[in-house]
Amino acid sequence: MAVFETTDLTAASYSAAILGLAATAILLLMGTSWVGRVFKLAVALCALAAVAGAIAAYDARAVWASAGQVPVVYHYVGWIISMPVQIMALFFLAGSAGKLSAGLFWRLLIVTILMVFVRYLGEAAMMNATLAFLIGLVFWLYILGELFFGQMDEVVRKGQQDTLSKGYFWLRLIVTVGWAIYPLGNFLTSFAGLTDDGALSVAYNVTDFLNRMAFGVAVLATAILASEDPSDA
Repeated sequence: MAVFETTDLTAASYSAAILGLAATAILLLMGTSWVGRVFKLAVALCALAAVAGAIAAYDARAVWASAGQVPVVYHYVGWIISMPVQIMALFFLAGSAGKLSAGLFWRLLIVTILMVFVRYLGEAAMMNATLAFLIGLVFWLYILGELFFGQMDEVVRKGQQDTLSKGYFWLRLIVTVGWAIYPLGNFLTSFAGLTDDGALSVAYNVTDFLNRMAFGVAVLATAILASEDPSDA
């Protein structure tokens, strides 16, 4: 078992992320029994994203303990699972207000996976860094376009379900603001020559409290309130 120094902020951030994600996953799994049937899948998917994040953070902390740095692959193995799963959760949450096309589901899933994978190729120097960054950015903007102007937004607005609309607004904001850390980190490592000597890992771990934990809790809260509100039934 590795013993970390009291001043090792990177290790502390990984430990906090692991414990927070594990607690969030347990809460969400319990929460599947507190929501209506139509919301159970969205909540369970958020629990899965939290579990994936906790396992990835555990592996990365072990690497930090032995090597004093964290290769980018340890970040991306978590993201390539959790980010598509979170988009699926948002899709099914919005789908509780009305019918969404299967084509939209597959487009969002594939684009989110490709967004993460292309960024990894750029940071791992297996693809031109500039091209990878631009393609990843385009994929992220496409996802935002669907969330703000596509079928999901239209279905939520037409559903006129106040609780769901408010929850969708905040979740969409997390994908916009919180997820911005990933292309920013990609830019810094690809073009500014930044290596993850701990500072970038701390930033990613802190952001996990918003991007994975708060996202899942927001989905759960929205589902609980919508399940209890007759106007959202």
